[in-house]
Amino acid sequence: MSDIDVEKTLSQLKLLEKIGLLAGIDFWHTFPVERLDVPSLRFSDGPNGVRGTKFFNAVPSACFANGTALAATFNKDLLFKAGSLMAEEAKHKSVHVILGPTTNMARGPNGGRGFESFSDDPYLAGICSASIINGIQDDDIAATIKHFVGNDLEDQRNSSDSIITDRALREIYLEPFRLAVKYSNPKAFMTGYNKVNGEHVSQSEKIIQKILREEWNWDGTVMSDWFGTYTTETAIKNGLDIEMPGPTKFRDQDLVSHMVNTKELHINHINDRVRNVLKLVKATAKSGVKENGPEDDKNNTSKTSGFLRQLSGESIVLLKNNNNLLPLNPKESIAVIGPNAKSHAYCGGGSASITPYYNVSPYDGISAKLSSPPPYTVGAYAHKALPGLGPFINNSVTGKKGFNVKFFYDKEKKRQFDEVNVTQSCFFLGDYKHPDLKTNLFYLEITGDLEIEEDGEYEFGLAVVGTGVINVDGNLAVANNKDQKKGEFFFNNGTVEEKNKVKLSKGTHKVEVNFGSAPTYTLLNDDVVDFGGGGALNIGFAKVIDGKEEIDNAVKLAKSVDKVVLSIGLNQEWESEGYDRKDLDLPLLTNDLVAAVLEANPNTVVVNQSGTPVEFPWLSKANALVQAWFGGNEAGNAIADVLFGDINPSERGRVLYGEDIFIGYRYYEKLQRKVAFPFGYGLSYTKFEYSKLKVSVNESKDLLSVSVDVKNIGDITGSEVVQVYIGAQEPSIIRPVKELKGFEKVELKSNKLTTVKFDLSLKDSTSFWDEYQEQWSSEAGKYDVFVAKSSDDIELIESFDIKESKLWVGL
Repeated sequence: MSDIDVEKTLSQLKLLEKIGLLAGIDFWHTFPVERLDVPSLRFSDGPNGVRGTKFFNAVPSACFANGTALAATFNKDLLFKAGSLMAEEAKHKSVHVILGPTTNMARGPNGGRGFESFSDDPYLAGICSASIINGIQDDDIAATIKHFVGNDLEDQRNSSDSIITDRALREIYLEPFRLAVKYSNPKAFMTGYNKVNGEHVSQSEKIIQKILREEWNWDGTVMSDWFGTYTTETAIKNGLDIEMPGPTKFRDQDLVSHMVNTKELHINHINDRVRNVLKLVKATAKSGVKENGPEDDKNNTSKTSGFLRQLSGESIVLLKNNNNLLPLNPKESIAVIGPNAKSHAYCGGGSASITPYYNVSPYDGISAKLSSPPPYTVGAYAHKALPGLGPFINNSVTGKKGFNVKFFYDKEKKRQFDEVNVTQSCFFLGDYKHPDLKTNLFYLEITGDLEIEEDGEYEFGLAVVGTGVINVDGNLAVANNKDQKKGEFFFNNGTVEEKNKVKLSKGTHKVEVNFGSAPTYTLLNDDVVDFGGGGALNIGFAKVIDGKEEIDNAVKLAKSVDKVVLSIGLNQEWESEGYDRKDLDLPLLTNDLVAAVLEANPNTVVVNQSGTPVEFPWLSKANALVQAWFGGNEAGNAIADVLFGDINPSERGRVLYGEDIFIGYRYYEKLQRKVAFPFGYGLSYTKFEYSKLKVSVNESKDLLSVSVDVKNIGDITGSEVVQVYIGAQEPSIIRPVKELKGFEKVELKSNKLTTVKFDLSLKDSTSFWDEYQEQWSSEAGKYDVFVAKSSDDIELIESFDIKESKLWVGL
């Protein structure tokens, strides 16, 4: 892909070519202008890994730990390397622009995409974003920071109006994006679906033009979220460069050219938008990524696996470790129990999800540390929908795990046009294409041999966007083609999961699923984002168990061993784009299972996998608790590394934003309320001592310098996250007690000492947004520097003075 001269190319473009550049041509590609060597760029999700161009039957990819896990590393250098690996993955998928990172605020624990974001602290979110963006763009792949701004929930997300005070908008919700611009300069922004204070962000002159472009002096490309464009003229005039995906709904060439020719839309607005699109083309020219290039899985190497394992391992947080229950000794008798032990909670759901190269379960990782596989029982189910049928199916065509899938033009299955073999149980066909298919109406026959290991009752489930039935041994097992009911599947577009129980004997059983694509669907829902295309289906399966009997089995097993690893949590069913969690409960009978196992064996290590908080009603009785997140390909190995001590853990509609600036720890500290695990908290297998805090200020250079000595006073090597918080002693307005303004992660051998230094922006560290002046205000007065292990564990305090008040805007 050759470099271009932006202004020269702009001057040579014809009007229809300019208009073409303002929208995608399909789900993932921009408009090309071959005669001027303007290539078609390829976009791809995203935050957890680079998928490429297909949801269905995708080329496998590296799956990274989720956003909150990445932030829990508190390791800027490691996140830069993560960004570099994302860029490498992009090149293997012929991707020019990665749609990530996600940088929204985790306003509350229920948000469906909270796992995708980094934190409820804007400084941590901004610095994590900047580190990953720098890693991506260091290799000439463009990063797209999203979802700009206030897109912090999933309910009614394309019409939701986030009512935010100007101060909270500036100090909390815009701040991570501002910091990302200041420290990394992302090449692209993606707007959210939502409104802010009555106006859709994707067409907001105030947010896109006034703040992002003029105040922050940012000079890149703004694209809509997929189907997140709502007008033609307004969005073009107010700064939305690219409507995604294509074909366009609002930027038809005939319509927009008519508006230009009749002077309803000024040509300068078109030129401004096109200029920014060409800048994105230029920014990726040195990447070496070919236009419409191939996609491969050749980056599935030991080097990639090793890094993903390190990344996931550093994210894991040790929350409790009474009586030094951890690390585990492989010579002890250890049982593994729990719904997450053999499942693969490697990522959250929605557009962040990918087909991984492979995935390692916690049970797999623990087994690899022992001389023989440990005894196991599930204890309790925790699935929201039935687990995928795929792992239990053999493909009679390939002889491997998975399904054979045939595509037909007609319901009678007389005219076949495609055939694939897949291992997945979830089929998202919104971006399915075939050169001979001219409409979205088609039919699937999905077949496989189900291997049953013991006689019993088994449950099958089917959720669809379209219509479908499941037949087992020629008999109807599940029907989801009439009287369909609305559910949460597929970005909130799909039906409920229709289920039915079938008695099966040990042996092989023939399974056939017949599916009609989206045009056969009997439900319509205008309150969600419609991804169009061929629809979707999800095929579920599980053995029917008695919940009480299975908990009794777990108790019996727990009593028979020295120690138990109890693997619990959520997965991509519970945390997903498209809907918010209704509560903070662990699924189904999980809490009953945990309470029973803790009673049976106090030497139980509870490992929780979730992207956002869950309630632990049994917390006081647990002696060891580990937060393990959604850890990507290497989740199971990383969990085992921490449990056995190979890694020493370290720290982790109309909506009124009524909490204002008091989000997260700011709220609890202001009300002087204790929490179980404060922001930034995490235990280690060693101990650290802080001393000699020094603080100095240079107002003319906008510099706040902080240094502190840190010593490892324990017996083993470990890492410590040194956190710096700033608080104003006598502010003129209500402010948080303190706010995170710096962090560094250091690794020290036993009995070693290092001096940790911070050079911080003085104005960034001390300012609040003055709504009357409509500027940032750094007030003269006395401020405290808190050096801490967490927001509630302050080690040292020192103060400094600002002599002159200052108002400012920009970066």
